[in-house]
Amino acid sequence: MIRSFKLNKKGHMSVARQLKNNLIIKILSLVIVCILCPPAMAAAATASDRPVNIDADTLDYDNASDVYHAQGSVIITYEGGVLTADDVEFDKRNNIVTAQGNALLKMGNDTLAGDKIVFNVENKTGVAYKGRAFYARNHFYIRGDEIEKTGELTYKIIQPVATTCDGEDPDWEIAGSEMKLTIEGYGLMKNARVIANKVPVLYSPYLPFPAKTKRQSGFLFPYLSYSKDKDGVDIEVPYFWVISPQMDATLYSRYIEKRGLKEGVEFRYYAGEKSYGTFYGDYLHDKTYPVDTSTNISNATSNRWSYYLNHQTNFDSQSYLRTDLRRVSDNWYFHDFSAKNYYRDNYSTTEQDPFKKVPFLGDESLAALESTVRFYKGWSNYNLTALMSSTDNLALTNNDSTLQKYPEITFTGIKQPLFKSPLYYEFTAVYDYYYRGAGQKGHFVELNPTFSLPFNISRYAKVIPQIAFRETFWSRDDEQAQGDSKSGTRSIYNFSLALSSQVSRVFDVNVQSWEKIRHEIKPEITYAYTPYFAQSNLPDYAPIIAPIITPVASATTNAVMEQNAVAWGLTNTFTAKKKEAKGTYSYLEFLRIKLFQTYDINEAKRNIEGTAERRSLSDMGMEVDFRPHQYLSFAARNQYSIYNGWTVMNYDMNISDWRGDNISVGYRYTLNSIEEINVNLKAVITDKINGTVILRRDQFNSRNVENTVGLTYHKQCWAVGLEVTRSDTVGLDSTVVTDTRFILKLSLAGLGKFGL
Repeated sequence: MIRSFKLNKKGHMSVARQLKNNLIIKILSLVIVCILCPPAMAAAATASDRPVNIDADTLDYDNASDVYHAQGSVIITYEGGVLTADDVEFDKRNNIVTAQGNALLKMGNDTLAGDKIVFNVENKTGVAYKGRAFYARNHFYIRGDEIEKTGELTYKIIQPVATTCDGEDPDWEIAGSEMKLTIEGYGLMKNARVIANKVPVLYSPYLPFPAKTKRQSGFLFPYLSYSKDKDGVDIEVPYFWVISPQMDATLYSRYIEKRGLKEGVEFRYYAGEKSYGTFYGDYLHDKTYPVDTSTNISNATSNRWSYYLNHQTNFDSQSYLRTDLRRVSDNWYFHDFSAKNYYRDNYSTTEQDPFKKVPFLGDESLAALESTVRFYKGWSNYNLTALMSSTDNLALTNNDSTLQKYPEITFTGIKQPLFKSPLYYEFTAVYDYYYRGAGQKGHFVELNPTFSLPFNISRYAKVIPQIAFRETFWSRDDEQAQGDSKSGTRSIYNFSLALSSQVSRVFDVNVQSWEKIRHEIKPEITYAYTPYFAQSNLPDYAPIIAPIITPVASATTNAVMEQNAVAWGLTNTFTAKKKEAKGTYSYLEFLRIKLFQTYDINEAKRNIEGTAERRSLSDMGMEVDFRPHQYLSFAARNQYSIYNGWTVMNYDMNISDWRGDNISVGYRYTLNSIEEINVNLKAVITDKINGTVILRRDQFNSRNVENTVGLTYHKQCWAVGLEVTRSDTVGLDSTVVTDTRFILKLSLAGLGKFGL
């Protein structure tokens, strides 16, 4: 329809001319969606006869020349786009549309402007003179003296210039004399130049490049580094290969000067939500490892490799098969490649990305690798899990003594009422075959039903009595099993009684946006009893059974932990009611403090004549979470013994601000085993310069895990940074080696980043 227009000097418009104007509208809509737009976008926009609105000072038709003409502040609006110009003309006889005078086409956030745009409706070709385009998705600006659409999928640009920098004077751009390209194919730029601050820094007479809107094969940005003492020059060049719409691969070729050539491949496949997976593997003939053939490192060999396979098939919403296989050639693999490896680059604490969910950090602190194959089937109140598990203990020189599960089958019933009564039941049934190359191995079966009867005492207290039974059978098939130690059974029960309450009070504060604070106190006390059970013939592969009350620090360790104990806990929670700017309310739990401890009745009654003193009180656990503001958080997880003082201290503090400054400090302490300090600092020195400091100190072993100092200069479309890292690593001969690594980082927005 025509939304508004002014009549020409002839005074009126006939019905016939109004009908002909409908043709103008359709033609103009074709122009808008077709000119210099991807074919798929054009097809989608022209698939149906959609309404178009036109604003113009005049809109007329010359019958002699068969030309339609809109003049004066022309605004053509259609679904998804707007075309503005001073003058728009359609020559129906030659099928030519011309828009000129500040011509601007806007589709979403993308724009195309030109002094003049000429388009042939019949063959869908055209030219934008002094064309300027902006593609918001990649924040790309492209301009040229002539941007010509030479065919349905082909383009030609005279004097092309491309950049991701805002403004009329970009910090960098790529320019050439001529460029030809085919959508979903390739392009070629002649006399290509990379220009930084108006100064050419790189030149190539011909620059081929892919011109695809879909995934495309090609080289990725390389990794380049120099390590002074450990690796020397380190260069990795990845190549991304699109095999099919459902499969792709990345090929890694990495040259490490002091070690050799390391080849790797990542293969990914996706058959919909039901089946997908990732395989990665690498190999290196290491010319410097091992330094001593008499080393005690397990599987010490110069042929070094690793692989990782993650596959999942979902049969339905409650059943799946998942495979996680992780292996390395030797125990020292992650010590030597801790600075950079596939497992660190793809580490993730969540599984939101199905192709990036390596659950472990591949560095020198990794103690073990576990490979599993798992089948799960769920029902409304029950579930079944079948598991095969193999573990490589990287801390041992020989892995033969490590227990493996070949297989483990678990059937679980979740907590539910028994025959619609107030009594609840739950159970777990487990079968294991524990295997290892050296030591005890065999079958293990256990059934563990639990019954509870929760009820309230008035409105202030809740009581939960609970009793659990545990029936166990085992059978050893190792060569050392004889007589009573070859097989056996065990029947045992445990009882607990838990009492808890909850009281609260609300205080009016009216401090800034905080109107009220709610203080809640939750005291808890639990009694648990597990009788003593003689089990001298119990196999050493029988799993430790956790007591009902888990003490913060245990005084005894039996396969079944005899228990006659009382535990107490006290939790204080503070929640603020905040009034937001729009008058709505939100709630912030800004402080939680929890204390808990166990009193061992049997230990208190133990005869101490000629033995160690009684230690009936476990370590007291202390948990603090404090977050009064979005820029400040503090957490503590400590344990205190009245006999030994502080046994565990873990602190984490994070402070940030609206500018982006951030500092996080972590402290880890475990009596006689761990003392670590970790500091990460990011400082906004100016609006364009950031500073980075990373300090990781192993105080217990007196070594610097990492000391990094870096500066980054960034602007809207590029950044450059320099980092210097010093780290102490433990060598094969247990000596500490200090390594210094220099990294120069460069990032161009829209193109990627790489490190030198």
